[in-house]
Amino acid sequence: MDNKSFKLSVYVFFILVALLIIVLFPREGRFRYSFNEGKPWRYGLVTSPFDFPVFKPAEELKREQDSILTDFRPYFHKDEGIADSQIRKFENDYRQKWDGIYVNYVTEILRRLYNDGILLVDDYDFLKENRYDQFKVFDEGNVAVGHSVKDVHTVKSAYSFIFENSPAYLNQQILKSGNLNTYLTENLRYDIETSEKVKNETLSRISPSSGMVQAGERIVDRGEIIDKKTFDILSSLRQVSETRTGSMNQQVRYMIGIIILIAGLMACFMFFLHFFRSNIYHRRKHVIFMLSLIAGFTLLTEMCIKFQLFNIYIIPFAIIPLAIRTFFDSRTAQMTHNITVLMCSLMVPFPFEFIILQFMTCMMVIFILKDLTKRSQLIQCSFYVLMTYIVVYIGLVMIQEGDWTKINWRMFTYFGINFVFLMFTYAFIYIIEKTFGYISNVTLVELSDINTPILRELSEKCPGTFQHSLQVSMLGTAVAAKVRANPQLIRTGALYHDIGKMVNPAFFIENQIGGINPHDRLDFEESARIIISHVEDGVKIARKNNLPVMIIDFIRTHHGRGKTKYFYNSYKNKYPDKPVDEAAFTYPGPNPYTRETAILMMADSVEAASRSLKEYTEGTISNLVNKIIDSQIQDGLLARVPLTFQNITDIKEIFIDKLATMYHSRISYPDLKKDAT
Repeated sequence: MDNKSFKLSVYVFFILVALLIIVLFPREGRFRYSFNEGKPWRYGLVTSPFDFPVFKPAEELKREQDSILTDFRPYFHKDEGIADSQIRKFENDYRQKWDGIYVNYVTEILRRLYNDGILLVDDYDFLKENRYDQFKVFDEGNVAVGHSVKDVHTVKSAYSFIFENSPAYLNQQILKSGNLNTYLTENLRYDIETSEKVKNETLSRISPSSGMVQAGERIVDRGEIIDKKTFDILSSLRQVSETRTGSMNQQVRYMIGIIILIAGLMACFMFFLHFFRSNIYHRRKHVIFMLSLIAGFTLLTEMCIKFQLFNIYIIPFAIIPLAIRTFFDSRTAQMTHNITVLMCSLMVPFPFEFIILQFMTCMMVIFILKDLTKRSQLIQCSFYVLMTYIVVYIGLVMIQEGDWTKINWRMFTYFGINFVFLMFTYAFIYIIEKTFGYISNVTLVELSDINTPILRELSEKCPGTFQHSLQVSMLGTAVAAKVRANPQLIRTGALYHDIGKMVNPAFFIENQIGGINPHDRLDFEESARIIISHVEDGVKIARKNNLPVMIIDFIRTHHGRGKTKYFYNSYKNKYPDKPVDEAAFTYPGPNPYTRETAILMMADSVEAASRSLKEYTEGTISNLVNKIIDSQIQDGLLARVPLTFQNITDIKEIFIDKLATMYHSRISYPDLKKDAT
């Protein structure tokens, strides 16, 4: 893909994220002011932009509704046919079985019970729970007649009523033998449709407003104390402003404003990466990672505001700078966080307080993670973020209210939940590493511990290779800062770049003891194959031990597509007229493509070649370094690396200086002369 098409794809990512945020942005207009009753108005003169009603406060409206509903009675329908049917059934069943006095009593009591009314248990509980002392029943003429709740029955209470009111001359055992409960059925049914209709008609007589404000009417001016009346007017204006659909032109103007602001913020972020972090801007996965964080937190905020899911301060915005600082620099982390917070402030209530709180927590993350070397710092940072939220919130309350009693203690619960989510950043960082192939400084520090199993095995099986790796890491880290490379990444990559030599340690000269060289018994092609195989062997060992992809890249690229010069030249010298199979002497590659992998290739070659020098002078070391690196440039091994000629010159100078220091001669210590006597 050429550079032009790649840049176009980057633009597309930014445009898609901006469009996604705009499409899901809450459509309701948000009130521009924040205010509290009893406090001075902090803004300029406000006049009514349109006619609107002054709504009664919710508590006042609820009191009026409760008051007017005290006279409301629910409605029921009575099924007259049930009583006649059940009484007739009883008479048919017991006219021949019982004496007439028993049949007459039960018939009379059943008629009385059905006349009072038998309710479903749920309907009876409904009347009791709502403290209705009466209800209305539609009779056969569809006229609602009042009934007392204390006179109504359920099937269970009606059955008991039969025995409790039976005359003394009747035998209770005979009555109980009759299974009288089978003749008791609910004949009253709650008429929810009529009841709700009447209730709504009753409530509709209450006006939700206490007056009107005319367009252009003065509401409040700067410095005036907001009394209850003004507070109610401002609350009504906010309510109408946030729900007022307005004309199509107003909606269009609102959306134009949202598009301008969202597009402007996204453009600022894109230009920041383009001009100040080009190494990030030109890596697609870096752009996708950062835009995913911006989009994820902004969309979560939009959903929270639109559907009122939970308090906005539960969302752990501090994860943004924390995650980006783990893999990139502090300035990029702060910029990404600021863009996200500014977008979210366009939709949250009290945006000033929101921005202050999020800005302060972001700065705290940046300060704590200035030198990120331990995973425990992520946990420590979460505690500091929690304390920052609490302290800054208290400060805001003191500025705006000046009263400790005005502190909303529930906010501390929200901050606590936010803290719990931040504690999962440890796992979140691991997921990011696996998803995007990143590797954090914390992971690099852990991997560079020489007591890790792989490095300990390397030091035991290949002591010479291990010492070579240490020297290469020293050379690489020495030049990293000069060319804006990652020194910790180079150090870790250098320690692992030759782990493939553990498969055949004796075939590498730095591990040979006693002058025995197994290559003496092999032809040049076979020797080259064994030497070249340490790259693939290293990759296999690294994958088996789950080393990060970025470390495996050092193993694959530290020789690039170069040749095993010793065996290649030896073959050509011995067989000058014989054609050479170039592939048999060439490493599989690929060539280095980052500053770090290029620096490692140069440091590896220079350090290995420096061991063959017969004398270590500034001239011999300088000639060696220039020869090695110029040869790599000539062979095209560094063609894909983002290094300038000035960078190459600086690298050479540092290598020469460091090698001269490493191989400087030491003075001889004189022996102590023995006394002749």
